[in-house]
Amino acid sequence: MKRALGLLALATLQLAAVPVRTHAPTGDVLGVSVVSAPGRAEVVVDIRGTVEVTDFVLQNPPRLVLDLTGARLVGPSLPYDGINRAGIRNVRYSQFRSDVVRVVIELDDARDYQVTQESSAVRVAFEAAQAFAAWPGGAVAPAASTADLPAAIAPTVPPRPRRAGDVGATVAPAPQAAQQQRISVRFDAANINDVVANFAAFSGRSIITGKDVVGTVTAEIRDQPWDVAFNAILASQGLSAVELPGGIIRVDSRANLVEQDTTEPLATRAIKINYARAGALVPSLAPILSTRPRGTVAADTTTNSLIVTDRVSRIDTIVDFVRRFLDVRTPQVAIQAKIIFVNRSDLEALGLRYDIGTRTQYFNSLIPRDTTGTRTATTTIATAAPISVVLGGNAVSAVANAASTINRASLELIYTTVLGKYAFSTFLQALQEVTLADVQAEPSVTVIDNQKANIFVGQRTPIRIVDPGSAAGGPARVTVTLLQTGIKLEVTPHVVMGTREILMELHAERSSVDVAPSADVGGIFGSQEGTTQILVRDGETAVIGGLTVTEVTVARSGIPFLMDLPVIGRLFGVNTNKETRQDLLILVTPHIVDDVSPSETTPRR
Repeated sequence: MKRALGLLALATLQLAAVPVRTHAPTGDVLGVSVVSAPGRAEVVVDIRGTVEVTDFVLQNPPRLVLDLTGARLVGPSLPYDGINRAGIRNVRYSQFRSDVVRVVIELDDARDYQVTQESSAVRVAFEAAQAFAAWPGGAVAPAASTADLPAAIAPTVPPRPRRAGDVGATVAPAPQAAQQQRISVRFDAANINDVVANFAAFSGRSIITGKDVVGTVTAEIRDQPWDVAFNAILASQGLSAVELPGGIIRVDSRANLVEQDTTEPLATRAIKINYARAGALVPSLAPILSTRPRGTVAADTTTNSLIVTDRVSRIDTIVDFVRRFLDVRTPQVAIQAKIIFVNRSDLEALGLRYDIGTRTQYFNSLIPRDTTGTRTATTTIATAAPISVVLGGNAVSAVANAASTINRASLELIYTTVLGKYAFSTFLQALQEVTLADVQAEPSVTVIDNQKANIFVGQRTPIRIVDPGSAAGGPARVTVTLLQTGIKLEVTPHVVMGTREILMELHAERSSVDVAPSADVGGIFGSQEGTTQILVRDGETAVIGGLTVTEVTVARSGIPFLMDLPVIGRLFGVNTNKETRQDLLILVTPHIVDDVSPSETTPRR
């Protein structure tokens, strides 16, 4: 039966119209799971016995609610792992009333669904285009001897680490320990050994007490899991519990249990490491070992192994911890970066210069004068004869704006006219220059998760450093240092499992060197770089650096006052306009490399 989530009002009225009925439980809810099927995603409620199913929808946020009337929840209530599976964002279920188990499915948006009730399950189907990892799934179940241990003494079974080869590059975490049966009991000055026997009979576990366990218990427990109540009572008496080989629970004082640990035989195990360096795992393993000197760990770099020594009852747990959490194959990340640097400059220069003088008078730098009067067709021979100066005031010399020049002028025109005994020269210089430097670098690197990668393409430039020395008058000390210039990319990625996002610490740099005006300096270095920490999705391009610098320089030089005249002022000076524009853009695109085949997900031992 298909229903649309948009029928909120009608469903609410129908729900309000149904009277609240109390049913004796006729069925059990064993658990809830989310599985992938061809073309659809299914939320499966495992049941035993007979239940009545009622479904309705709510909004803000969109969610589908299933009420299983006549049912009690006997399986574990597991928290959802937060992974979005085909639009299913969260699944919650609990004992809503004494005869009703409620399952709430939170969705991304309103969508059609189909509810099917079978003899052993209730299935809710949604359309799904892609497959996904099941929930709960990929977990290693606790051993039979520890499945019902109290929370304070049961060994923790950690979730299996996610592997890059799994569907969607993620694996759901292991389900938490099942919630134990609930108990309501009252003790009034009861002997502690009788209390322990009561819990052993209720739970079906084998529990023994030490010879020094004495005391009386006065307590009232109301509808609590038996393991929680049991540990609370032990704590009130200064007692604790441990599991012995074979699954038997021992209750004794903490001092006796510690003394037992000091007399337990030790075992040594060599653990071969496949996907990590053994030395790097020593700090992570040290906190879970027994107190020194009984628990030790050392790394063998020759065989890349860990040498672990600990109590016999602990050694298997330690080995399992290393293989499940520390020595795991991590995903790889391919980082593609693009560094774009554009440097554009426009230069315009235009100016007029003048010179006036006689053949024997010279006071400017524009036109050299022949000081001897001897001139040939090809050469001018100068002697040491002094320049003659006319004191009568009948000559004018060196009227010019000689200090204003245009370097590398593309156009140079000279006009000379003779006015009596004077030579009047006009110099026209013009320059227009456009420079464009477009540098595009696309460095890429592939690196293991949480490891730093460094890629550099360029050259090493020698820099001369002069040290005058400490002794007065002593010889100077010269050293040469090599500096890297070019394209550099440094990145440390971290894959966020479940969301396929990548957290990156990244540094990108483009640098160059120019000749310095002074030989003692060695060079002038230009650098464009960006350092940041960003979070992006797999295959998403992020802009980590964008910079635009525009520099405009206007220079005017010429004859004072005359160059400021309107309209004709440009005839008496040199005008230079220079505009420089620099653009920098850095783009980064990460990709998770899913190249682990199913046969490679389990490391060889």
